[in-house]
Amino acid sequence: MNVPAELKYSKDHEWVKVEGDIATIGITDFAQGELGELVYVEVDTIGDELAQNDVFGTVEAVKTTSDLFLPIAGEIIEMNPELDENEGDNPAMINEDPYGKGWIVKVKIANKADIVGLMDADAYKKMIG
Repeated sequence: MNVPAELKYSKDHEWVKVEGDIATIGITDFAQGELGELVYVEVDTIGDELAQNDVFGTVEAVKTTSDLFLPIAGEIIEMNPELDENEGDNPAMINEDPYGKGWIVKVKIANKADIVGLMDADAYKKMIG
């Protein structure tokens, strides 16, 4: 199970990479493995200011649909064009490279204190067993 040490993690299996006041967010390797082959990603919150733990989109796998929860408050400023049905339309990129090319959104961070409450890699590994 791949759990990069430099990222932060939420209880809902999203990962966060912070660069200045921008956070890149995706779902973990564990989450994509549990969901199976992803066939659709929907994010209709671009430009919206959302609170921590608000739903910012959904991922659809062959057998299930799952909400995506924002691990930190902020403004959704970008969706990965590779995942967008109008552009790249390649949701399987999340299965192939969840921490790299499979990122889902970028967020302008509203409150850096939200990051402190997220898990580090060791805590996330303990949670998923």
